Amino acid sequence: MPFDIPGFKIGHDTDQDALTGCTVILCPASTVGGCDIRGSSPATRETALLAADKTMQEIHAVVLTGGSAFGLAVADGVMKYLEERDIGYQTPWLKVPIVPAAAIFDLNIGNLLIRPGAAEGYKACQAAKEKNDLEGNIGAGTGATVGKWAGAEFRMKGGLGISSLIDGQLIVGCVAVVNSVGDVVDAEGKVLAGAKKPGGEFLSGSEPGRRFARGKVFSDTNTTLVVLGTNAVLTKVQVNRLAQRAHDGMARAIIPVHTSYDGDLVFALARRNQVGLASGAAEENFDVVAEAAAEATTRAIRSAVTKAKSAGGVPGVLG
Repeated sequence: MPFDIPGFKIGHDTDQDALTGCTVILCPASTVGGCDIRGSSPATRETALLAADKTMQEIHAVVLTGGSAFGLAVADGVMKYLEERDIGYQTPWLKVPIVPAAAIFDLNIGNLLIRPGAAEGYKACQAAKEKNDLEGNIGAGTGATVGKWAGAEFRMKGGLGISSLIDGQLIVGCVAVVNSVGDVVDAEGKVLAGAKKPGGEFLSGSEPGRRFARGKVFSDTNTTLVVLGTNAVLTKVQVNRLAQRAHDGMARAIIPVHTSYDGDLVFALARRNQVGLASGAAEENFDVVAEAAAEATTRAIRSAVTKAKSAGGVPGVLG
């Protein structure tokens, strides 16, 4: 199911030769954002503004990108696109687009000298559309890989996944870019994609504790990025709590998660003029939204790997 929240648009720019790319989520007016970072090695831009105690109350786009810290330049192109359309935070002199960004490390696959930049960010904005359902080797998920806890030679392709949950009027959607140290598992704990022997056997069968291969794990080169969106009316404090709760969904789908080698983070976005979680009922109903967010995160992560194709000599579930 596509990211089905009215007003939000998703666009990708993909380089299948260099095996990298970027993804942009364009936000409708009156969108508030939050962020929660659990991994030890994030590559980010403008995330501090999203903290619950900061005064900024609006967000205009979110960038997910490959290219490690080099790829954060994608946000420059997104800012240019938004400025040309008079979208941004109003200052006394001009509008400044608020565009938080996060990157995965995909320089260990494809061409490490080619990374997404401002031009690619601009093109992703031009391609953005509502109800975008592209998954797998697309956008920021193009060079993603998973199951690196045993060493690079056993990894499998990760990718980008999308899910949406609808409960009456409530919609919660998720975009996930899965580039984890850990294996991605189903609801029973069976590995969907992860460290795998050339003959086809997952290593977790003989190593249920998933002990890291000393000197062979890619330090600081792994991250799962999640963007949640909902049409529920939430405060900035609540969207930050929503981002926190979404990590529950990440932990259900990835083993191990939030390691010293990952930069795992969640962005959460909510429109302030849609389905009512009115102030008097917000606390009572928040957990409904939060649990939907956790489940949407789990589904998007699993979808990311099950839709991934082999690339760069790394096998994918779809072959």
